[in-house]
Amino acid sequence: MKRKAAMVAMAALLAVSLTACGGSGGSDKKDSSSKESSGGEVANKDKPLVWFNRQPSNSSTGELDMTALNFNKDTYYVGFDANQGAELQGTMIKDYIEKNIDKIDRNGDGTIGYVLAIGDIGHNDSIARTRGVRKALGTGVEKDGEINSEPVGTNADGSSSIVQDGTLEIGGKSYKVREYASQEMKNSAGATWDAATAGNAIGTWSSSFGDAIDIVASNNDGMGMSMFNAWSKDNKVPTFGYDANSDAVAAIAEGYGGTISQHADVQAYLTLRVLRNALDGVDIDTGIGTADDAGNVLTDDVYTYNEEERSYYALNVAVTADNYQDFTDSTKLYEPVSNQLDEGKSATKKVWLNIYNASDNFLSSTYQPLLQGYDKLMNLDVEYIGGDGQTESNITNRLGNPNQYDAFAINMVKTDNAASYTSLLQ
Repeated sequence: MKRKAAMVAMAALLAVSLTACGGSGGSDKKDSSSKESSGGEVANKDKPLVWFNRQPSNSSTGELDMTALNFNKDTYYVGFDANQGAELQGTMIKDYIEKNIDKIDRNGDGTIGYVLAIGDIGHNDSIARTRGVRKALGTGVEKDGEINSEPVGTNADGSSSIVQDGTLEIGGKSYKVREYASQEMKNSAGATWDAATAGNAIGTWSSSFGDAIDIVASNNDGMGMSMFNAWSKDNKVPTFGYDANSDAVAAIAEGYGGTISQHADVQAYLTLRVLRNALDGVDIDTGIGTADDAGNVLTDDVYTYNEEERSYYALNVAVTADNYQDFTDSTKLYEPVSNQLDEGKSATKKVWLNIYNASDNFLSSTYQPLLQGYDKLMNLDVEYIGGDGQTESNITNRLGNPNQYDAFAINMVKTDNAASYTSLLQ
């Protein structure tokens, strides 16, 4: 009996010893794995996910992909208010024409002619910007209840069914407005928003229409600056873009008409902040609408949140000759949210983040440098993946082991393709 009791006591002591030492190394292994990467107790399908820059949606109808936006309880979208920005761009162009009407009509024919570089005909932002320009200038034609955003090709005689001739009344005189040409800037490899294609297009358009072109409009600054440098600058034709890239802002002093800041500094902050809050298990509004312990907070004049769409939108600002000097550094962090987080409360976590096209001027030259400024402040170890701008597989093939990451930030090639990523996390 004594022997049996002694054996029981010894077994109990051994069990305690094994527990303290990690039970054959099990506990130590789990701690090591957690420190190295993902905190493996969380299933990939439950890890925080932020879609950014390209909102999951149907590229034909614009309808949001709510399945992707509700992938899990910590899934959100971060972008900017596309419609507000589009209307702002159109208004900026119209205001410029009205203020400079005495010199804008280069050939004096009473028609204000413009050409338009379209980024991606299936992208919500591109669709909105095309509509914004046409609405402001009166050249839009409704299709299925919305302004048609299709390219016209060329429209020399104004007979296109996609657009119409608009009219502007300025200083008691009536001016006709015509969209002479527009096309999707897609290169032979399939990449859209292509600056080189836009540079070639303006050469073709200027040969066809010459001094009938009074305005050059573009869905973004990458294409806008390509056209400006290739033709507009030398011919003193105001060119309008979108994104407030540093080179475009600087070019305003040389005749670039203007651009739109989509508050990339706020967007980049929100992209990582939403992940940080989810990882910390704190209220999603922390450091956004409500100040965090470090004092980071945004005001409602720079962003808005749509709860139904689970989407954060930065608000846009027109950048013109009147204020461009305030926007010369597009990679400067937004000061109200540039305070370092306490690593004791926000431990370092690993994030997988991709840029759909490593050659995209806005994303690579503005957005990513901003992300790289904020990631350190938020104690996030971010792995940046650059895509080719053509296929999702070029990106998804590099997400072979999602277990090693704590969270994901995804910038799709096509807005329809969210399932290409979520399937890897299932």
